[in-house]
Amino acid sequence: LPSASERMLKGYATRCFARASRGHSLRLFSGLSVPPPTRLGWRPIRKLLAANRGEIAIRIFRAATELDIKTVAIYSKEDFGSLHRYKADESFLVGVGKSPVGAYLSAEEIVDLAHKQGVDAIHPGYGFLSENTRFVELCEQAGIAFVGPPSKVIHRFGDKTEARMLAEEFSVPVVPGTKHAVTSIEGAREFCNECGFPVIIKAAFGGGGRGMRIVREKDELEENFLRASSEALTAFGD
Repeated sequence: LPSASERMLKGYATRCFARASRGHSLRLFSGLSVPPPTRLGWRPIRKLLAANRGEIAIRIFRAATELDIKTVAIYSKEDFGSLHRYKADESFLVGVGKSPVGAYLSAEEIVDLAHKQGVDAIHPGYGFLSENTRFVELCEQAGIAFVGPPSKVIHRFGDKTEARMLAEEFSVPVVPGTKHAVTSIEGAREFCNECGFPVIIKAAFGGGGRGMRIVREKDELEENFLRASSEALTAFGD
């Protein structure tokens, strides 16, 4: 079965245009065949960059290949021999001098590379820059399609505290939680003293389970808070 990433790409990249006229049957045109633009600035996806690594990138490339879309991989120096690099039509080194994870968080460099290589769209996969508002804005400014929500939606949902406030704004039931990001262990203790245990520490940004810890007792709070903060900084740069 295709993954959610593959389904999203296929749904985004494939467009069908129908035309019916008197005495003629319905005709379907694939979005890859150069149909007339549906809106100003629209262009079909011919070349796609996956801003991710490993299995995630490979799944994206497989879906793109099935749609006859050229693929571009990025890799850190540590991933020189990674399989995803060889599954793409083209591959480029990014993040020279940065950590293995930091290379994949180089938003400006990745978008600049995509622009220079004639990339039409960037698929973020999940984790890394997938919920980074600035990255999506850079794509929009460069005229590169971001396979995912627009920046204004990412801003509201990429930041979990913003998403929570939005839910409350529309009277969606939510469990007790902090109104804003907690940046100190003292702030975490204050909330726990008020609401009790167990609690979940969750990174305000990012996804994929990174930066998340369950705390069942008071003695576990500080260690898990520091671990979750460190993991979030490493994985999402925040």
